Amino acid sequence: MADRTPERLVRLLGMVAFLDRTDGATVEELAAQFGVSARQVLDDVDLLWMTGTPGYFPDDLIDFDAASLESGVVRLTQSRGMGRALRLGTREAVVLVAALRALGESVGAALDAGERQVLASTLEVLSDATGEAASTVDVQLALEADPEVVGRARAAVRAGRRVHLRYVDAADRTSERDVDPWQLVTGDERSYLQAWCHSAGGERLFRLDRVLALEVLDAPVTHPPDRATTPTTFAAEAGHERVTVELSGRARWVAEQLPVEETVDLPDGGFRVTLPVSSRAWLRRLLLRLADDVRSVAPPAAATDAAAAAARALARYGEPAPGQG
Repeated sequence: MADRTPERLVRLLGMVAFLDRTDGATVEELAAQFGVSARQVLDDVDLLWMTGTPGYFPDDLIDFDAASLESGVVRLTQSRGMGRALRLGTREAVVLVAALRALGESVGAALDAGERQVLASTLEVLSDATGEAASTVDVQLALEADPEVVGRARAAVRAGRRVHLRYVDAADRTSERDVDPWQLVTGDERSYLQAWCHSAGGERLFRLDRVLALEVLDAPVTHPPDRATTPTTFAAEAGHERVTVELSGRARWVAEQLPVEETVDLPDGGFRVTLPVSSRAWLRRLLLRLADDVRSVAPPAAATDAAAAAARALARYGEPAPGQG
């Protein structure tokens, strides 16, 4: 699966810092260090070679020893300061304080003890460093959901209790099910309850704004998350349909925010992505949202389905209102 931008950015910065402390490392050593393929390491080096500080002239760019790279060794010759500890200004520190408080508010209860300690200690250091500026920051993370549902979900996560949901899915079907809640997660401008669904027999993400009712049960959670293997976002499966969409450059966020499996950049600034799709309803909404930027879709049936939905919606605008004949 293709990297998302935040994941690759962390790896790129880590790679520069790692190489800055050594006299070089083989491509295979870097691949093992960062858990990626040798091909990905070379792609990362190519990207870093074109990265640097404002000005972006040759002397402003991160540089490597080309002769060493030809022999399979990555040797950093100019880090442009990327290997040094980050120095934050007051405004930047306050922004991080706000982000960490939001993180603690949204998912803190679902973190393990070690993760909570790291979060708390980092927040304490930043708050002390910014002094009175940090005390003026008041973060309230807004979730598009019934506050009572959100409160009960958080309480269930903290207590490790099973919950009973009344839920409306993407196809507007209402169902009732028992789930073992794991954590609240936020992504693509929505918030979700990540849980083990006893009806489906597997992990599911439930959009909180689609939960009509949530009851905390007396039964304990019997399917806890496996933190070593369980992702916090959608995970593609072999049985999911693969859809290829060609888009204009304005829709670049699709490649960065959605779980795409392949991204191909096109000469005119557009790009082509392959998406694993578990729900045709989700794909239909995505294509309608991207309508002005969609160039082609394969298989064609996916485009036909979205076009039919758009036609039905447009037809409704021409229907007379009730009582007007």
